Amino acid sequence: MEMFRELLSLEEARKIIRRNYKPIPAGAEELPLLEAHNHILAEDVTATLNIPPFNRSTVDGYALKAENTFGAEENNPIKLRICGNVNVGEAPKAKVDQGTATEIVTGAPTPEGADAVIMVEDTERRDSDVYVYSPVAKDENVMKAGEDMRKGEVVLRKGQMLSSREVGILAALGFAKAKVCTVPQVAVLSTGAEIAEPGENLSSGKIYDINAYSLSAAVVESGGRPVYLGVCPDDAKVLKEALRHALTSADIIITSGGVSVGPKDFMPKTLASLGKPGLIICGIAVKPGKPTTVALVKGKLIFALPGHPTSALLLFHLLARPLILALAGRECEEPPTIRALAGMRMFPAKGRRTFIMVRVKQNKANRFIAEPVSTGQSGAITTLAKADGFVEIDERQQFIDVGQEVTVQLLTRTGTS
Repeated sequence: MEMFRELLSLEEARKIIRRNYKPIPAGAEELPLLEAHNHILAEDVTATLNIPPFNRSTVDGYALKAENTFGAEENNPIKLRICGNVNVGEAPKAKVDQGTATEIVTGAPTPEGADAVIMVEDTERRDSDVYVYSPVAKDENVMKAGEDMRKGEVVLRKGQMLSSREVGILAALGFAKAKVCTVPQVAVLSTGAEIAEPGENLSSGKIYDINAYSLSAAVVESGGRPVYLGVCPDDAKVLKEALRHALTSADIIITSGGVSVGPKDFMPKTLASLGKPGLIICGIAVKPGKPTTVALVKGKLIFALPGHPTSALLLFHLLARPLILALAGRECEEPPTIRALAGMRMFPAKGRRTFIMVRVKQNKANRFIAEPVSTGQSGAITTLAKADGFVEIDERQQFIDVGQEVTVQLLTRTGTS
């Protein structure tokens, strides 16, 4: 493949990836319930018992036969004999017969013979008797066995995310473990002699590694587990060894930097030397992100993204994120979007699909206004923090005019400022 000789459209690049790579979930594993949170269920879950497993009182009061309360009034209470009491965590010892009632607390199992519970507020106890001042209907204040979950019922579906609620359901059914989709391992590697690790002293000519950390966080947001491989210097031999190691330890590899045409940009040639089919994409007609390169080696994709932090994160979302979601067994949701008015004219790069990073605000008429965030030169670090999303401009479009309605693809689901 001639490197950067002919740029692919974004659609062509996606088609090539889909044609060469099918993201199949890595498998399943059993995890202890406390570790399964935020994982994806690998199988349907069927209730193994009724929840609740017995008829239980939903109030503090007296378990009784509903018919024994019919006709009870404030000025004409009905007297019943107390034949016992039931607490939570114990089986009822007494049986309710005609004319009797059992004292009961919330959550306790109702005794044999009782078909309702009257609230303590509607009664008065006098020695071994209770006076009932209002009637109750059959099953009133009682949660029946299986009313919440019935044995044999599918209560959770394969593909569901285990949030705190789903974990609670599994615990209620007595499951100590959950079978979940294996989390894909995504190797993250930065390249460049100028890159230093955060926490180190920053010597002259160096900058801290941004991409490894922002991309690793994006991997987590996509359902993957980042495997940080550190910073690789501008050395073809060292780079090749690092990539070979990544291929043995990860399902997908993400690199940043070293993909242009400078004398120290070894990435494309190194990827081409790792094995067949090698390079499948070498340059995409987008701005930012033109030098983005993709290789397929040993059935694994390597995304070589630009070193510019905004470009790297944008191309990650456009190309790599959907595949990581699929490997993790997660649904690839459509990205959140809003409609807004352009706050100023926006121009695409000639012949390239252009993504303008924007900040979204509301005007006095409560309409969203999308204003481009200045990216400056190749640094533009603050763009990552300032932008709420981006506007996509087709390569055939001349410009977007002020006040024209546009679609803003949001970078997060937390709304706009």
